[in-house]
Amino acid sequence: MASYKIEWKQSAKKELKKLDKQIIFRILQAIEDLADNPYSSGSKKLIGSDSIYRIRVGDYRIIYNIKSSVLTIEIIKVGHRREIYRKQ
Repeated sequence: MASYKIEWKQSAKKELKKLDKQIIFRILQAIEDLADNPYSSGSKKLIGSDSIYRIRVGDYRIIYNIKSSVLTIEIIKVGHRREIYRKQ
């Protein structure tokens, strides 16, 4: 299986920089693992979307979009579980 390319939305990068260094390391590790298997057992498809998933990293969530046709994963949001699903 080919490895997926990771792309970041600018807002997701900003959200990541605000977090604690230990959490950042764990999140980046989880995203690296996604490149090999974006449909891992820990990922869940979000309701109301065809290609948007989330994965847990402790109390934090990574929301991402899988573009299978071009083998790309777009990181949409990164944040604490109490804040991540709020509309802005």
